[in-house]
Amino acid sequence: MVFTAKILLLGSGELGKEFVISAKRYGCYVIACDAYANAPAMQVADEAEVFSMLDDGALRAAIEKHKPDYIVPEVEAIRTEVLQEMEQKGFSVVPSARATYMTMNRDRIREVAASELGLRTSKYRYAESLDEVLAGAEHTGFPCVIKPVMSSSGKGQSNAHSVDDLEKCWTYAVENMRGDRKKVIVEEFIRFDYEITLLTVRTREGVRFCEPIGHRQERGDYQESWQPVPMQSHLLDEAKRMAEKVVDNLGGYGLFGVEFFVTKDAVIFSELSPRPHDTGMVTLISQNLSEFDLHARAILGLPIDRVHLHGNAASAVILADQEASDFTIGGLAAALRQGGEGVDVDVRIFGKPTTRPYRRMGVALALGGRTTDEARARARSAAEQVTIQY
Repeated sequence: MVFTAKILLLGSGELGKEFVISAKRYGCYVIACDAYANAPAMQVADEAEVFSMLDDGALRAAIEKHKPDYIVPEVEAIRTEVLQEMEQKGFSVVPSARATYMTMNRDRIREVAASELGLRTSKYRYAESLDEVLAGAEHTGFPCVIKPVMSSSGKGQSNAHSVDDLEKCWTYAVENMRGDRKKVIVEEFIRFDYEITLLTVRTREGVRFCEPIGHRQERGDYQESWQPVPMQSHLLDEAKRMAEKVVDNLGGYGLFGVEFFVTKDAVIFSELSPRPHDTGMVTLISQNLSEFDLHARAILGLPIDRVHLHGNAASAVILADQEASDFTIGGLAAALRQGGEGVDVDVRIFGKPTTRPYRRMGVALALGGRTTDEARARARSAAEQVTIQY
């Protein structure tokens, strides 16, 4: 078989699925890996491997078996020391083994941003016990945010408003963390005006940026996102400066999702993911190149001359409400009818084989309208029409 590159994808959720589609369009051969069979990305990949990314022996064996041109992580919980070992043997880890190691855990990337690069962040402390959580809260003050150092999509994150909330928040973080590090970050609650994801693409020809993406969370998890976000030019320039500084420090090529809190007069670094971001699902309809296209181009060394918006756009998640392995998706026709009058609507069903409460099963997308609020309303309306029948 003739292909442009062989990619070993570590993690095969909905973001991985869209990345595989983009990579396949550029002629890549993709092996999708995850801890369970028939994960979304496996449904569109050339091959699949089922194993835990935390099993160092299985991870090493998969890399040595397939000998990929690129190892592309899509999840946080990975034995990053294996990736470092394999990079030393000549394998290419995206964006780099160091970047993967530093960003898989919030404590490491926070230290890079705050201590090494001098970026403005919230006050914070780390904790590995309830007593240390209490000490952290005394440092940050109340309210504070408690979240696992290793998690994805905000899982395990909650707010403590008083000492009485700390044990509940600690327990919630530990129960929802990924990997095997029983460690949380206790973080100052920033009274921000809004928060953004700045998709930042590090290419061989320099750094590129997408228009900022706004987002709303519930239970620490993304519920909707929209693009663009009106920002004062000096604040956007500062966000770009900070994002470029941190991705250049991490190195490698690919797309990074850099999150910021924005106040009236400041931009505050929050987190970073060295891969497509869940809030960036809106780019499936908003841009000429989606975040997945951009990631693939940057990895393969293909040019990215221009990234532009088609208009106001939004995404809204479609959630399950119970645990099941036998279900059907309905309401697609009704969802797609939410378009019209200058707004286009589309739906992506992820193809996950099981449901559970609050699990993302799909996303509704809207493009058009006079404001992002109008696009958001259409996306939410379309998402509400999609039903999961058990």
